[in-house]
Amino acid sequence: MLVVPASTGVSSAQTLSPERTVSAPPSATDPAFPDLDGATATQLDSAVKKVMSEAGVPGVTVGLWASGKGSYVRSFGVADKDTKAPMDPDLYMRIGSETKTFTVTAMLELVDQGKIGLDDTIGRYIDGVPNGDRITLRELAGMRSGLFNYSMDEDFFKALTSDPDRPFTPQELLDYSFKHPVQFQPGEEFEYSNTNLILVGLVVEKVSGTPINEFIQRNVLDPAGMRHTSFPTDAAFPSPHAQGYTDQTANGKVEDSADWNPSWGWAAGAMISNLRDLRIWAPTLANGTLLTPETQAERLKTAPTSIPGAGYGLGIFNVQGWIGHNGSLPGYESLTIYLPGPKATLVVLLNTDILHDKQEPSTLFGQAITEIVTPDHVFNLPVPKTSPSPSSSP
Repeated sequence: MLVVPASTGVSSAQTLSPERTVSAPPSATDPAFPDLDGATATQLDSAVKKVMSEAGVPGVTVGLWASGKGSYVRSFGVADKDTKAPMDPDLYMRIGSETKTFTVTAMLELVDQGKIGLDDTIGRYIDGVPNGDRITLRELAGMRSGLFNYSMDEDFFKALTSDPDRPFTPQELLDYSFKHPVQFQPGEEFEYSNTNLILVGLVVEKVSGTPINEFIQRNVLDPAGMRHTSFPTDAAFPSPHAQGYTDQTANGKVEDSADWNPSWGWAAGAMISNLRDLRIWAPTLANGTLLTPETQAERLKTAPTSIPGAGYGLGIFNVQGWIGHNGSLPGYESLTIYLPGPKATLVVLLNTDILHDKQEPSTLFGQAITEIVTPDHVFNLPVPKTSPSPSSSP
């Protein structure tokens, strides 16, 4: 997830009952997987609506495809609380930290091309990084660098919430981090830090000689056949899209953040996608389609985290066997995961990031759904205690 420190005056989400359910058009389903049986689909409908009601989620889209189990594609609730426009499977959504999976894939492609090495130090490419002569690209991608997370800096939070339309440069983001001492020595611990991915993005740009958004488009999205995914360089948001609702604001009140500039997330969290493309991305990422088998094997070597049942590889989670990533930034959350055994893909997209009992709503949906369809592999990603914000998430 893309961590933003919450303000001290956090208000609760407005509870909206899902008044309308929109089934996916035929093009969103896979004829190889017949619809789930009625009883299971009804169970899933009830579980999703329960999470929506309890967590106050305005709108959510869920896509589930599993060999031998069938398919389930539904949208619930509203995409816009003012107009009451319904949520829809075709809407574009901001995907937050799922961006990390694309940025690290780009870096690993450069590894496959022999242009960089996973055990190269970041200091070889970028000057001024604390412990830069010791921190490796592997440790950056694996969240084991020890660098302070810039989005946990109080001055950053004030700058973002006082003017959410402003652009941030990668160097400005690093400056918020580098004024803090390192949290631990490289490789000693796991600590989720957006700073790591800003540095990975800069390495991709420097080594390839191409802006990160263009490199990802040409070398990741195009080869994967993802035509509805983009790395924006400004606040532009393709239509149709859902409005997003957040309490990550200066006064803690809920605001519509759809038009906020995502440059503050950059290579750690700026990207946009939709259900169909993320369905493509889940197995592409988990199976290493764009990488050599050797590099994919390195990617999937997970190290323990502070989260029970969850390991983290190179820009990728493994939670109870589900491989992929979640994403959160003001107003939006997402979850795109793949379970190799049954070849199951789960995508969840929603238009709020407001926590419920210190839990990410995307995790609540993931857990409720997997408890029904894969009870031996229940997705559960608890929020670790992180300072300075009591409601911050990984």
